[in-house]
Amino acid sequence: MTERKNSFNTIGLIGKFADTSVCSTLLALSRILIDRGCTVYLERETSRNMDEHDLEIITRHEIGKRCDLAVTVGGDGTLLDAARGLVNFEVPILGINLGRLGFLVDISPNEMSMRITEILDGEFEEEHRILLNTTIEHSDNPTSESDAFNDVVIHKWEVARMIETETYINGKFLNSMRSDGLIVSTPTGSTAYALSGGGPILEPDMDAMVLVPICPHTMSYRPIVIAGDSVIEIIVKENQNSHAQVTCDGQINLGVVSGDKITIKKKDKVVKLIHPRQHNHYEILRAKLHWGEHF
Repeated sequence: MTERKNSFNTIGLIGKFADTSVCSTLLALSRILIDRGCTVYLERETSRNMDEHDLEIITRHEIGKRCDLAVTVGGDGTLLDAARGLVNFEVPILGINLGRLGFLVDISPNEMSMRITEILDGEFEEEHRILLNTTIEHSDNPTSESDAFNDVVIHKWEVARMIETETYINGKFLNSMRSDGLIVSTPTGSTAYALSGGGPILEPDMDAMVLVPICPHTMSYRPIVIAGDSVIEIIVKENQNSHAQVTCDGQINLGVVSGDKITIKKKDKVVKLIHPRQHNHYEILRAKLHWGEHF
């Protein structure tokens, strides 16, 4: 009998942080992979929620160095976190969905065995998506930096006060705005916070960014789509009565004070997502946004 060749042979498993409900799915997934002759590693943070397993435990950094595929088990947030941590290693990522239907994680546990087998047999699609890199130049502190797969949000710290920002694109002045904040989104993030703010839905593999104001004081400010190679500079203007914060993917918070300059640009590496062959972004949009349903 001829042994089947796998498209991926060394696989790292990453589960939803501090969630013990992922254990059974992770164990079932590891058995499927081991039965196919794959070498399987379990991420160290994920292992803290699992008592009974015989998988070798390694750090996420080691997953990036050793593995040719990472599989996340959880929701879109789990994949967002893994994408930021693994993008520099160019490791493809596949998502198993344990929550509600996700835009990024598109394999359910009840079809996991079939889809994983198909993917190992080479029946899959690989999609490349851009990330954003954000740096904050502080007047009296070292520079802060983070990546974002969905979005970078500059937003007010206090509940009842606006912030004032100046925005430049490729060195050219765009506007000065008083608002609750500004969302800078990738195409991936166009269906997240930016969509709630009235922004457009972008094709996920586009090379573009969208700027969406949050509750601007002047209603004529509208979302704007710009080229993916653009460099965005945002200056938080001097105001003794307000403070701002920069949040990346809703998961990483960076402090900002008046006079700080925030620079946002496309990262030089892309996230590689693995999907089953039948993956259909429009089908996911219809299901998530309830298009065509009658209430």
